[in-house]
Amino acid sequence: MGRIAKEVSGQTLCFIGFVGVCVTCGVPMWRVSTFIGANIVSGQVIWDGLWMKCVMQSTGQMQCRIQDSIMTLTQDLQTARALVIIAILLSFVGMLLTFVGGRCSSCLKNESSMSKVVIIGGILCIVAGVVCLIPVCWSAAFTISDFNSSLVSQPQKREIGASIYIGWASSGLLLLGGIILCTSCPPKDDVYNSMYPYQGPPVRAGPYVPAGTYAPSAVYTPTGTYIPTKPYAAPRAYSAMPRAYSAVPGQYL
Repeated sequence: MGRIAKEVSGQTLCFIGFVGVCVTCGVPMWRVSTFIGANIVSGQVIWDGLWMKCVMQSTGQMQCRIQDSIMTLTQDLQTARALVIIAILLSFVGMLLTFVGGRCSSCLKNESSMSKVVIIGGILCIVAGVVCLIPVCWSAAFTISDFNSSLVSQPQKREIGASIYIGWASSGLLLLGGIILCTSCPPKDDVYNSMYPYQGPPVRAGPYVPAGTYAPSAVYTPTGTYIPTKPYAAPRAYSAMPRAYSAVPGQYL
């Protein structure tokens, strides 16, 4: 898979996971209970969420009440409020960094910087997926244990709502998208070139101008004419005739 395909697929998965976390935070369906009285007319469907609680009558009427006080929530939903908001912020920042450092955008020019920004965005998406997974699993475990408890009456028993399943799917998409984005490794830089970069000669603008001219320190001026003090004899004339030798050794003719 090419690098651009990895980035696009990772960004798509992270975006879908981000939307899913927002839906998990807003939809009041973390716990669902169905109570049917003596007749079908008295049936009710109760939805518990992070921010509101809704009751739907069997006649089709729905009444929702915003939970202003955090103390009215259970311990798992109190923690879920903070962790889900943190997950939304982390996934948004991570997704934004992946779009800034992507090869499809022109925000950054350096290849290594683009890859590093994408990897940081992928790490933030992974962290957001883990942060979203913690409250979802905690709330599901609390709901299951409460449902199986014999101390809880039948009308007060709750079941796992749709928000829990959406939270699980969103966490998985964020984890998968972040892992794909983290595989966009930056290109390896040449260590020798980075330590000893080559710098060419400086380029001068305009015609070449010498740095300066230097005047001679002294100018030689002749003081007179040269007269030899010792007379020299005229050289002998060269004769092309060879010398004659006598029979007596040491004598020349």
